[in-house]
Amino acid sequence: MASLFLRPTDPLRPPETPLLGRGLLFAIVAHALLVLALSAGVNWRTKAPPAFEAELWSAVPQAAAPKEVIPPTPEAEPEVVTKPTPKPQPVEDTAQAERDAEIAIARDRKKKIAAELELERKKREALDAKAKLDQELKEDKLKQAKLDKDKKDKQLKQDKELQAKQDAKQEAQRQENLRRIQGMAGASGAPNASGTALKSSGPSASYGGRIKAVIRPNIIFTDTPVGNPMAEVEVRVAPNGSIISRKLLKPSGDAEWDKTVLRAIDKTEMLPRDVDGRVPPVLVISFQPLD
Repeated sequence: MASLFLRPTDPLRPPETPLLGRGLLFAIVAHALLVLALSAGVNWRTKAPPAFEAELWSAVPQAAAPKEVIPPTPEAEPEVVTKPTPKPQPVEDTAQAERDAEIAIARDRKKKIAAELELERKKREALDAKAKLDQELKEDKLKQAKLDKDKKDKQLKQDKELQAKQDAKQEAQRQENLRRIQGMAGASGAPNASGTALKSSGPSASYGGRIKAVIRPNIIFTDTPVGNPMAEVEVRVAPNGSIISRKLLKPSGDAEWDKTVLRAIDKTEMLPRDVDGRVPPVLVISFQPLD
């Protein structure tokens, strides 16, 4: 049997599966037994049962009855499995079920509508909250802009008021200087007076000499002047006596002498107080080389 399944070997073919012939033989035997079992199961019900015949002897001859003919037993038909037919429900149960279904559908529709309304409400609330927030931010910006504008206007107003005060102060000082300069023509002092008022009732009589005594040591003039030129200088003084500024009102005609006088005033820096402890704010002082 094994020789039937031998095949010529080919070096290029893959090796045969081990025990292939034995498995094939086993399959053939199993199928043959299965066929025999099916045939025996079908034929055992098709054989007719054996008939028995008997003879009875009696004094009067009687005819025998016909032989009983037993029809062959029909083969059993395959059993058909059928699903049980559902019992029809009463009409009332069907109507109730339909009503329950309609109620459930209506309930679901109502829930869906309520959910949509709730979602729409939340959207409206979100939009309203956003609009409110935007309005608040806009109002805050407007308030801040108004505050900034008010602050700027206030600062500008303060600057204008301060500038106006400074301008008024400067104008008053300028007018005072003009009055003093204009009043020099009517002054009653001596030609070499060092006061600034029209009369000597202002500074004391010795105050001019004291001022010149302070400034004179700082005058260093080595040139020989022509004649005795006089230079008039306006000196502005702080309340503590420090010199704020000086200005040549009337040149002497000798430029070198004028420069020497101005340098001496700058070098002095501080003027003495009068006998009353005060220092006139503006002084007009005249200087001559031969004084």
